[in-house]
Amino acid sequence: MTAMDLLIVDDNPANLMLMGRYAQAIPGVRVHTASSGLEGLAWCGEHNVDLVVTDFIMPGMDGMEFIRRLRALESIVEVPVVMVTSNGATELRHEALVSGVTDFLSKPIDRIEFTARCRNLLALRAYSIRLREDATSELIMRLLRSMDFRDSETGSHLERMARYAAVIAAALGLPTQMQERIRMAAPMHDIGKVAVADDILFKPGRYTAEEYEIMELHTIHGYRILDGSNSPLIRLAATIAFSHHEKFDGTGYPQGLKGKDIPLVGRIIALADVFDALTSARPYKNAWPVDEALDYVKSNSGTHFDPDCVAAFFESLPVALQIREELQD
Repeated sequence: MTAMDLLIVDDNPANLMLMGRYAQAIPGVRVHTASSGLEGLAWCGEHNVDLVVTDFIMPGMDGMEFIRRLRALESIVEVPVVMVTSNGATELRHEALVSGVTDFLSKPIDRIEFTARCRNLLALRAYSIRLREDATSELIMRLLRSMDFRDSETGSHLERMARYAAVIAAALGLPTQMQERIRMAAPMHDIGKVAVADDILFKPGRYTAEEYEIMELHTIHGYRILDGSNSPLIRLAATIAFSHHEKFDGTGYPQGLKGKDIPLVGRIIALADVFDALTSARPYKNAWPVDEALDYVKSNSGTHFDPDCVAAFFESLPVALQIREELQD
């Protein structure tokens, strides 16, 4: 299971400590605590959460009201919520289920039952996220393939550069979940080209200064298309679309960001995209030999590309070259 975030809400410090200790025993779980419903709501409003465990009887806002207000947050709609209570009344449990409770734990809390229920609910949550992201990724890939009619880049290019990006992310030590999200989001980097006029997108010769400025706007168009989603995958894709033409020395576009001010995913995609573009044939150019493309990447480390990304790419070069071999146009 990839790292998941569990929030425990209880006004009793001893209960918080006990449940926190039990939760820490679940592999891959980051445990967070809040001592009131208001504190829990504030935390959920600013952070991603995968499971909420809350006490029922709390001063001020009780567990039932906390859950009602929690469910009103758009980001929490699909998050499982467990209520801890010593009250086994059927009426109360029915009301809690209607309010959005997923499961119950009875006091006194049993360690084995607590860890088993939390582990199972987190596993279901992880599976649900993966299914949703896979479905989103497949739909987007199919829509992007329709762009082949408007652009000379092929589906193989999208898949290759996405996998190169995931390889770089892995070598940089990013979590497995982030590696996978980068792989799925990377093909959306140029989605803003749908808003570029055909006479510019397909122009065979060099762009004029004015045409180049229009072409550069595809980064902003892509960001606007993807921005504002509730999906972490689409939000990541929006960042990629906006930042993948920035350069490490600050000479890129659209913002002219420099160095580590450029989002890491933008720095990763910049390298993956350029390497594949150089080593791929297009109607207007021949493919560069791999050795020449690698020399270009080395010589532009610290100017176009993040040196850390370049080092990670060369560290995993055999894997990248195997991807290139497997996914020829």
